[in-house]
Amino acid sequence: MRKEDYEAIEKDSTVIGSGETLFSQEEELVLSKDSFPSNDMITFKESVRFMMGTDDPDDVSIGGDGETPARFISLSPFSMDKYEVSNGEFSEFVKATGHISEAHKFGNSFVMDYFLSKEVSSKITQAVAGAQWWLPVEGANWRKPEGGKSDINQRLNHPVVHVSWNDAVAFCHWKGMRLPTEAEWEYACRGGKQDRLYPWGNKFMPKNEYRVNIWQGDFPTVNNKDDGFAGTCPVDQFKQNNFGFYNLVGNVWEWTSDWFTPSHSSKPETNPKGPSNGKEKVKKGGSFMCSKKFCYRYRCSARDKNTADSSASNLGFRCAKSYISSSSSKENTRTDL
Repeated sequence: MRKEDYEAIEKDSTVIGSGETLFSQEEELVLSKDSFPSNDMITFKESVRFMMGTDDPDDVSIGGDGETPARFISLSPFSMDKYEVSNGEFSEFVKATGHISEAHKFGNSFVMDYFLSKEVSSKITQAVAGAQWWLPVEGANWRKPEGGKSDINQRLNHPVVHVSWNDAVAFCHWKGMRLPTEAEWEYACRGGKQDRLYPWGNKFMPKNEYRVNIWQGDFPTVNNKDDGFAGTCPVDQFKQNNFGFYNLVGNVWEWTSDWFTPSHSSKPETNPKGPSNGKEKVKKGGSFMCSKKFCYRYRCSARDKNTADSSASNLGFRCAKSYISSSSSKENTRTDL
């Protein structure tokens, strides 16, 4: 691991301490080699240059997100997870370290009312102003995504959710990795093409096929599930992009390492990492709750933000690291860039 990776881990890992493992308090998950896919990494062995952001007003979903201006970015060699971190992967981390997530500590996390049982819904008296369907659910966490009696026994290959930025950093630290920068994430999303909306291109449904897990229907009350899923889908669902990454848009939002700012220079940059401090972290990719009419953020240039201790049922992550020439043979490599 490079020196800068160690420094980034030490700087960013604000919640890494372990406590009494949750597996001593809850029924242990039964994991097998087939429960979830192995999360190999895609490696870019050479420095790369690409156009980040957009100047096309038709691409921009919501003013103030900071998608503009389009600017040239150069990146040093790096690797990033092929898949979003799954429930199975995260459970191995918790079992090994005893990590207690912030949602567990706070005692609640946010879930959309559409996915809640009547028993759970009847106990909730609060909602987010302007988004009455977004509810703080007591007992909701990565083990119980909808609170109550919900569980992940049949979702070990789905992305872990209800993980804060701090939880994600702790997991990456355990793996000897880090969160991707926003620029690394966006380069991976674009799949080697300029000016593309989605990881696969500019047409939403090539050959009339769904390539992404988002909301179909009248948000937030009617979900047609035309893509096959109401909530999250497996991390290896749908077709990967040209680089080999799965579900970079839709499914769940993904944390990046950057502090959020809506203002960017149009000048070329090398390895940008965002502001040196801030109040909120950048998340990318949108989620299963996005649609064209609501939260049109399932695009490569789209972005949003949350505080580092925030968690929700549509928020996950994947890991990255600077490229190391002695990387294991399990890593997929890209040498044609």
